Amino acid sequence: MRIADIQSHIDHELLTKNQIQDLIRKTAAQISRDYAGRDLLMLAVLKGAVNTLAALSQEVSIPAQLEFMSLSSYGSGTTSSGSITVRQDLDCDVRGRHILIVEDIIDSGRTLRWLVDEMKSRGAASVEVFALLDKVCRHEVQVDVKYPGFVIPDEFVVGFGLDYDERYRNLDSIAVLKPCEYQDEDQGEQS
Repeated sequence: MRIADIQSHIDHELLTKNQIQDLIRKTAAQISRDYAGRDLLMLAVLKGAVNTLAALSQEVSIPAQLEFMSLSSYGSGTTSSGSITVRQDLDCDVRGRHILIVEDIIDSGRTLRWLVDEMKSRGAASVEVFALLDKVCRHEVQVDVKYPGFVIPDEFVVGFGLDYDERYRNLDSIAVLKPCEYQDEDQGEQS
């Protein structure tokens, strides 16, 4: 798909590449101060948070291990099933580690709440969250976010790792997808 093709599917840009980069730089500087001298493990859920983890980890000025999990609550489409399935687990033990979950977007908060609780149950020394995007109006459960990003409206967004049916992840900004692109689906939780 060419950029011109992608842009024809976009209703409007919500956050520019520069806005995202500025937030990530500021957040990385704070994380570097907060975790100085600690055994930091940055954890992202595949595939949506990969861009955010890559950008954030490159700005952090302290050593950090990068890890990934693959979780599913969707299937295809835009509506969550509500049940969390671990498709790929961590490659390391988190006991005694300081975990920073790097999240692309918080929607209902159910998946993130599950992940925070799971890392704590595995014996992590601490578990904190950075979320690039937050749809506060859609929260169904409370999740504490130490490093908040942008609060966004209840619109279906794509780009910077976020997708619709595995497309649009490659945009370098956050954009609102035209409703006609997913009109046959119910607009639901996003990851």
